[in-house]
This record gives sequence, structure tokens and C-alpha cells, in this order.
Amino acid sequence: MQFQSTRDSALRVSSSEAIVRGLAPKSGLFVPESFPKADLENWKSLPYPALAEQVLKGFLTDYSADFLHSATAATYGEAFGGKAGETVKVSDGVYALELWHGPTCAFKDYALQLMPKLLVEAKKNLGRTETTRILVATSGDTGKAALAGYADLDGIEIEVFYPNAGTSEIQHLQMATQKGDNVQVYAVEGNFDDAQTGVKRVFADESVAAELEARHIRLSSANSINWGRLVPQIVYYFYAYFRLAEQGAVAWGKPVDFCVPTGNFGDILAGYYAKQMGLPVGKLICASNKNNVLTDFIKTGTYDARRTFYKTTSPSMDILISSNLERLLLHTSGSAEKVEGWMQELAATGKYTVDAETLAKIQASFAAGYADDAAGAAEIRVRFERDGYLCDTHTAVAFHVAEANRSDAPMVVLSTASPFKFPRDVLAALGETAPESDFAAMAALTAKTGAAAPASLRELDKLPVRFNTVIEPAEIRAAALR
Repeated sequence: MQFQSTRDSALRVSSSEAIVRGLAPKSGLFVPESFPKADLENWKSLPYPALAEQVLKGFLTDYSADFLHSATAATYGEAFGGKAGETVKVSDGVYALELWHGPTCAFKDYALQLMPKLLVEAKKNLGRTETTRILVATSGDTGKAALAGYADLDGIEIEVFYPNAGTSEIQHLQMATQKGDNVQVYAVEGNFDDAQTGVKRVFADESVAAELEARHIRLSSANSINWGRLVPQIVYYFYAYFRLAEQGAVAWGKPVDFCVPTGNFGDILAGYYAKQMGLPVGKLICASNKNNVLTDFIKTGTYDARRTFYKTTSPSMDILISSNLERLLLHTSGSAEKVEGWMQELAATGKYTVDAETLAKIQASFAAGYADDAAGAAEIRVRFERDGYLCDTHTAVAFHVAEANRSDAPMVVLSTASPFKFPRDVLAALGETAPESDFAAMAALTAKTGAAAPASLRELDKLPVRFNTVIEPAEIRAAALR
């Protein structure tokens, strides 16, 4: 399997090269040149680690079978408490794919517990001996998951950049208290797009690459712009479908719809890849918060980031530049030249419009909707009081949008974070006055619902804060060169 750049149709690299590089030249993203076909019959009864092994084999063809077997077995066992791919019924025809049972209580664990192993092995495959310095822009969850995955790995350094005052208290402390001699965390003045744009500029800066090369250091990424982040996320779409079929919730071979709370478009794109591999996916429903640039794009074909940026109660989705959409544009348009033109137009003017044929192909697989904070809060309360199901603010957005996009097919909502990562907002949605502290709110949420907060979150306020540096976006380059 070879990988090509979204902005250069002539470039082809191996999966190891794509994972080590992170970003293609000219700020392009790597995508597979084809899609392996899923063996649904033989995969349907596999436990999660074995299913992950089979999915990865089709894409990571330059990795050894022994490595993929041991890596998936080591990743999706104890760290997920036996609940990898947990799929539960919420109400008639509606299910939650709970992706927050990993060590940092968010869906990013599925990729970022495995991706460090993929990167280390990729360097071995390529005979690379340099230090890999990973730069990560995060709206909250990716930062902690990446730090946890890469901490104290030999030959790896990691720097995380998150929007100052743009995360929950829990998310901030998860990053600021991270242990490890090879980790560094920065708060960036501005929003997530400022941090992400700053990191992308560093990757595109040839002078940065040259200076680091002289010190035997190369940059890479743990964001979903890196192919190694996306491929593990394909697995849980298959696993959820198989569990629904096993329970008799869907007839074998009939479609299932998936609704995904979406910011950077990576998690939902993994569902598109599963569909291309042969999984019976009906609609992939893109659920946005008040920063609803993706909703407008999927409905109209015009991507217009020239709009007010809102800080919401679902901060991991507070994004106006959705990087992974670029990958979908290549798959649906078939033209790297078109994609490069659209991305140049976006950088220059803040907007672009795709052609009618490309939009029709996107709309064949995707629908979209959004929920503001009030609608999300109402959904948290309804789900708990009516269905006995407690969800976080991001998942609530998806539940709201899912209701407006129901078909005859079962609906699976991707539940992307523990409600205890955002306890004040969840508690307020349930009609309680939330304490100022997230930790007092966690205790109050447990008292209200009977649900237990994960130990890894309850103990955060007892850990020493290691990182409190605040920088401007323009200082990201200097931080990368430290």
C-alpha cells in the first residue's frame, strides 16, 4: 500500500514514511491510494485487538505481521478495561459507541495509545536514527492522549500547544501535570485555529527543518493530520456494526448510520474509510456546535471560515479550519490539483467553493447539523432523565443532531469523552448549580447521578503542575526550535 499527498498526485510513500513525516510537502496530507476490502464474515466475531490487527494489515503493508499482532494486543487490552469499542443501547434504534474508556477518558486514546508504537517501528523500518520531535496542536483531548502515549519513549520528544483559557479545567490539568522528561506543554494566546495554523507553518518552514536536521532532529505530528492517527480509528466502526448485528439490532448487511461530534473531521473521516472498505454504512452525520462551518459546507459546498469564532461548552469542537476535510476532498474530486487550489484559496481568502460533482459525492455519504450550547444542555438532561444515559457536552451535540437525521437504519452516536471531563457543564445541564471547581463538580455529579468519576480524573488536582508557559502564536516557531 502506497500513500499519496492531497496536494501532489506524483508523490508516493510507504506507510512508514507517511507516519514518520506526518505532513506531506506543501502542507499536503497523506492518504491511501486505494482501500483494502474488509472480510466482514471472518472479522465479525473477532475480539477488538484482533480486529484492529486485521484492519491495520490492509493499510500498513510494510509493517511485519508479528509487530501488528503484538502492538494491537498490547494496546487494546488492560488500558481500556475490557471496554474497547463498548456499544450500548440508549433508546429504541439509538446506540452509543463509548470511546472514553481508555486512560485519558477520550476517544483519542484509540489512536494515541497505538500510534507511538507505529512511529517507533516505522523508524526501524526506515533505518532512521534521528530524534523525532512531535508537535501537537490540540483543542483539549488530543494533547493529553498524545502526551500519555509518547512520554519517556526513547528517541522521541513531544511539544503540545493548546489555546489558553480554551479548555476545561480538567483538560488543562491533564496536560499541565503530565510526567515525562521528553514532554513540553505550551498555552497559546488565541483559539485552536491559531495554534494549529502556527504548528502547520512550522512544518512548512524549510529553515526550521534545516536547523533541526543539523541537530539530528526531525519533526513529526501526532495530530490527525498524521495518517498514523486515522488508521486506528477505522476499527471501532467495524466493531460497533458487528456488535449491533450480534444483538439483532441490524440485519446482516443492512446499513447503520453513524453520528459523529466533529471538529477537525478526522473521527468521521475514519467512518468514511470503513465504508470504502465495505462496511454497510448508511449516512455519516457530521455534528457541529455553534462553530458550524462544516454544516454549512456539507449543505452548500462553500467552506467559509470568515465567521465569528465561539467558545462553547464543547471546546474540542471549537474549530473553524477542519484539516481532515482536505482528505475527503481528494477522495471525492480525484484531483490533487483541485485540492491544492482550494486550500490556497482558503489560505488567501478564508473560503472556497467545490464543484457540483464533488459536492454531490460528499452528500451521498454525509449529512450534517449543529447544536448550540442550549440545545446540547437540553439533550444531556433528556438523555439522562428519559433514557438513564449520562453523556458529555460533545456527545450531547451528536445526540441532538442524530435526532434530526434519523432514518429507518439504527443510529450509532459516537460518544467521544467521559462526562466527568466537563463536569460543571454537565451538572448545570441537569439543573444543578455547578461549583466553580471542576473537582467539586465531579463529586456533585456523582452524587446527582450515581455514576463514578474515573480515578485518573479525580486525582488530577493532587498532582504538581509542571507546565504554565503562555506564548503568542508567533512564538510557536521558537518553541519548536528550543
